[in-house]
Amino acid sequence: MLKLLATIASKPSGALGLGLTLFHLALALLAPWIAPFDPTAQNADTILLAPNASHLMGTDTLGRDVFSRVVYGGRLAIAVTFTAAVIATLWGGFAGIFFGTVGGRVDEYAMRVVDAFLSMPWLLFLLLIISIGGAGPLTIIPTLGFFYGVAVLRVVRGAAMQLAARDFVTAAKARGEALWPILSREMFPNLSDILLVEGAMRWSWMLLAFSSLSFLGFGATPPTPDWGLMVAQERGLLSTAPWGVFWPCLTLSSLIIGINLLADAVGKALGLDRATAVAV
Repeated sequence: MLKLLATIASKPSGALGLGLTLFHLALALLAPWIAPFDPTAQNADTILLAPNASHLMGTDTLGRDVFSRVVYGGRLAIAVTFTAAVIATLWGGFAGIFFGTVGGRVDEYAMRVVDAFLSMPWLLFLLLIISIGGAGPLTIIPTLGFFYGVAVLRVVRGAAMQLAARDFVTAAKARGEALWPILSREMFPNLSDILLVEGAMRWSWMLLAFSSLSFLGFGATPPTPDWGLMVAQERGLLSTAPWGVFWPCLTLSSLIIGINLLADAVGKALGLDRATAVAV
């Protein structure tokens, strides 16, 4: 792991991605000690103040400190999307390895179902499920985990098919080894690098999806400090008080860019091509 981190940090883009990601994780963990004000506390005397010495990023329409809300704003998004990314990577990765190894009609029928899911307007289905189940993490996490896991399945399955044709897997099958030992000892260890990169990629996309849901009113709910929700609440004042939108947008963008740069650096360090998600 230390060698991998050193390889990532040796490249400017990798160092930037790693730094941005770690910065935002530290910001979310240390928010109670960094934020100078209660992020939900309203103050009629400080409504729409421009950035100043007391309020570094200004205040919003309810007099809340924008800096405190930005600092706290990533906690829910990071927790929800990271958990969902782990779920998507685990179930999609295992299913992809299984179908890629088994092949035959089982794989063919499964891929038709996967193709059907990938062709659906997933955002509409996501909104429908959340409308029925509620806008809480218990609904959003498994929903994001399922939809993004389908894409992981497709990528990992392609890599598993190539690996299954290698001599050491063919030899294991010729020895009469059962399916589970082949999956656990031959396939999974050799595809774990791809799963790591896929997980990082899906995490960045889930962050954008969760913020979009919050913007539409289906993610975080008031008065929870959340970047997408902050943009939705302050977008009407772009011409007079742009700081309420600018700072959460900048923070969210920097985190997504950081994770994507980190995922790209990890892929290159592990000898993977993100365009094809197979070993090069």
